Amino acid sequence: MPYLTIKELPADERPRERMQLRGPQSLSNADLLAILLSTGLKGEPVTAMAERLLVTFGGLGGMLRADLEEIAAERGMGPAKATTIKAALELANRLSALRSEDKPQIASPDDVVDLLGLEMAALEQEQLRVVLLDTKNRVVATRTVYQGSANQAMVRAAEVFRDAVRRNAIAIIVVHNHPSGDPTPSSADVALTAELVRAGQLLDIEVIDHLIIGQGRHVSLRRLGLGFSSNHEGR
Repeated sequence: MPYLTIKELPADERPRERMQLRGPQSLSNADLLAILLSTGLKGEPVTAMAERLLVTFGGLGGMLRADLEEIAAERGMGPAKATTIKAALELANRLSALRSEDKPQIASPDDVVDLLGLEMAALEQEQLRVVLLDTKNRVVATRTVYQGSANQAMVRAAEVFRDAVRRNAIAIIVVHNHPSGDPTPSSADVALTAELVRAGQLLDIEVIDHLIIGQGRHVSLRRLGLGFSSNHEGR
């Protein structure tokens, strides 16, 4: 059966070339997985195959938890490709499990701004990211949850807390940028904050803060008392 390699894809669909031009951060999970797979199937480019695998296993976390044999049994896989994928996922898993003292500790909103502010201020589109924290307020991971718009009507609490639940995070900090450069919170930002705080209380995951990043400025909704009830103070 003939295979479609990455080189046979149109230039603007080749993950390797896009990584070289724009960096690994510009690639989706499916793109990164496609690079590892290298070849697809007849009628199914390698990028489509990668997307199928992510859907089948419920994302990278599901692939990490799956047995090698389960992945190898998927159409177009086999032991060699499955081993490559499992090895890459295990490396990522070990990296995330580095000693807690090697991870940044968040003591104030300024620490989060130091971590993400410069990058997010330069974004042309609005993004909403979630910083996952452990019991000592050390960063477990940072996830981009939404891009394009992060208003209350579009954001689902389940998506915001999904990785926090999976990674057993104790608390989260929500961060989004205003591409206009003005970090003044809107009424929708305040409503979203209140909704996430309530959801966090149900899940026993504290929303420590919601930060808005602008050009050279940032706003902490907790410091302003917006969206956080008086009986839900920070730890």
